[in-house]
Amino acid sequence: MTLSTTALSDFPETNDQVEHLIAQMTLEEKLAQLVGIWVGAGVDGQSVAPMQSAQDDGADDFNEFSKNGLGHLTRVFGTVPVSPSAGRSALGRTQRWLRDNTRLGIPAIAHEECLTGLAAWQATTFPTPLAWGATFDPDLIEEMGHAIGESMAKLGVHQGLAPVLDVIRDVRWGRVEECIAEDPFVVGELGSAYVRGLQSTGVIATLKHFVGYSNSRAGRNLAPVYAGPREVADVLLVPFEMAVLDAGVGSVMHSYAEIDGVPVASDPTLLTDLLRDRWGFEGTVVADYFGVAFLESLHQVASDLGDAAAQALAAGVDIELPTGKAFLAPLAKKVRSGEVDSALVDRALRRVLIQKQQLGLLDPESAAFSVDADDDEIDLDPPHHRAIAATIAEKSVTLLSDGGILPLAPDAQIAVLGPNAHRTAALFGCYSFVNHVLERHPEVEMGFEAATLFESLNHDFSSVLGFAPGCAVDDDDTSQIAEAVELAKTAGVAVIAVGDHAGLFGRGTVGEGCDRDSLELPGVQRQLVEAVLDSGTPVVLVVISGRPYAIDWAAARGAAIIQAFFPGEEGAAAISGAIAGRLNPAGRLAVSVPRSAGSQPYSYLHPRLGEPSEVSNLTTAPAFPFGFGLSYTSFSYSEAGIDSETIAADGRFDIHFTVTNTGTREGDDVIQVYANDVVGSVTRPMRQLIAFTRVTLQPGESRTLSMSIPTTRIAFSDRSMTRIIEPGDVRLWLGSDCETEAAALGTVTITGPVHAVTTDDSRTVDITVVA
Repeated sequence: MTLSTTALSDFPETNDQVEHLIAQMTLEEKLAQLVGIWVGAGVDGQSVAPMQSAQDDGADDFNEFSKNGLGHLTRVFGTVPVSPSAGRSALGRTQRWLRDNTRLGIPAIAHEECLTGLAAWQATTFPTPLAWGATFDPDLIEEMGHAIGESMAKLGVHQGLAPVLDVIRDVRWGRVEECIAEDPFVVGELGSAYVRGLQSTGVIATLKHFVGYSNSRAGRNLAPVYAGPREVADVLLVPFEMAVLDAGVGSVMHSYAEIDGVPVASDPTLLTDLLRDRWGFEGTVVADYFGVAFLESLHQVASDLGDAAAQALAAGVDIELPTGKAFLAPLAKKVRSGEVDSALVDRALRRVLIQKQQLGLLDPESAAFSVDADDDEIDLDPPHHRAIAATIAEKSVTLLSDGGILPLAPDAQIAVLGPNAHRTAALFGCYSFVNHVLERHPEVEMGFEAATLFESLNHDFSSVLGFAPGCAVDDDDTSQIAEAVELAKTAGVAVIAVGDHAGLFGRGTVGEGCDRDSLELPGVQRQLVEAVLDSGTPVVLVVISGRPYAIDWAAARGAAIIQAFFPGEEGAAAISGAIAGRLNPAGRLAVSVPRSAGSQPYSYLHPRLGEPSEVSNLTTAPAFPFGFGLSYTSFSYSEAGIDSETIAADGRFDIHFTVTNTGTREGDDVIQVYANDVVGSVTRPMRQLIAFTRVTLQPGESRTLSMSIPTTRIAFSDRSMTRIIEPGDVRLWLGSDCETEAAALGTVTITGPVHAVTTDDSRTVDITVVA
């Protein structure tokens, strides 16, 4: 058989081009488009090399592996420290090789991690997603997504592996720091905003991890998930549905989870029936790294790699990342034997090629995202990116207790203590380049400027007396506590920074594979704080962490407490500004702060049976609830009400209210609207956030707002697992957090027949500033 060598430029820029390509491709060429290879750019910018330790499939030569073409290039910039210009040059040379040395000349899609900014050396490191949640500001997160996409597009990167839309269920889980919130609508709104921002630059966003991953048994990474179908449908799937339907996301990554015994990677009811047939998703489904092979090695539902590939492909996985361990030779054997229908290969291939066409990768005249890039220097940490990082940090810093101490006077005599007070890596999450990659390259500088909290306090205050760590983040050495206490005794106030170090697979206290069976501060940090409290010196406790810890004992002893979830490269200045009163803290908890590990798993979205009760000696109440956060000013609500006491099941809750800054300084209020479905055909949450917005008010300023909230915000799966809105009473109120009712709005009666929710129903809240 003679294979056509028709130039790609001869094909029209329509799907006819894709179909023409498919018709002339060999099986090997087809499968090559469905796999990736993990490479790292050389520091000289001349080439990429397979990452052998992760590849584990015999791919020690890029040219040999890619001779039939290539679907994805994995982490050219995110594997080893390489300058942006050298990395772009290496990527461009690699794309040129694919264009010039494979029969069809199709470049690869280059993808990178981008959860807290592009995970590349010298790139801006933004706050972690838990901090996004604390801002309750989707517009700001969209702006960040756009900034991240700008950097990626400059380098020739086509796809980002973010955002994480897992709803927090158990804060013992190490990957909580990658998540946005414990409320599905907060996750969905902020996650969708990130998708819109990233994709506005032409870079594909990837939803992670579809679905159930965060509900792992006992908060242990990569553990079985036992979640009822109603919990999956009404909580875990909601953010993904929003990002697919409302943000038009281009890619979805399957999770490692097995839900009630069925691995997601081999579940067509999720990956095809729901995602594509019901939601209408048209992008690509990529495997979480090694996830296809895990069907054989971890889940043991496949007899060999060929069987694993067959199951994943049939379920709806289009691309195996970061290898071709299952989708190359093992899958080819299955297709040739007739055990796998070649139409399934073509189905996945078509999705990949359409995406490459949309990216310009099927046009040989296109720059194809820096195929022929020059070596000009690229600034991945420009001032406007740092400004966005600073704003997110400032809006996310959350004041949990003021202890009658804050803000501190400009001339306060301050002792700075704690393992996170003068350690730059303490500001960053697990998927930051600093903690993900540079940890293995201690000889390489960080690549951008980031002040520590100690340095920032020295900038804001004239009388910082000194620094003493007191202890490490996570060991049992108490030998330095006495020195810290002595320094505290010389001061008027002690600022103690405690919390986490993010790492991978046991190399940190939080992060992927860094789970906890206790929610006490790691190591001997509590002993340090209590020793300083015992000295009589007032304490400002700063928790810089990737998960909430049980710290109510510190508030009970009069400490002021500031929570900052890995606030990024500008985070120390934000924390210091809150302590000094230069900034008015206005973050709100997007995840409840627990009293102990024994309360986990926990969600504020519990029914009546989950409330504290006299029939148990254990309380379910958190130390600080979802939505909580203090301010240096105060707010009140007036003229709150509903526009109509009756609506149809497919209608909208129309509400109005006036919010006033009743304090003496400018501040931000996060307005939270809660609902309770008074009587349901299945048990319903006692409180459920259905809308939120953030407003800035001057002292004495009032603002009147109206909100139109779709009833889909209270939709649920009935006893037949049909997602519905049913008739009955729904009580609405404004809350300063999920536990505290600030103003009653009233009760709305939903009338008429039950409404079965469809993808055409609105999920968007309309907010109008009336005055």
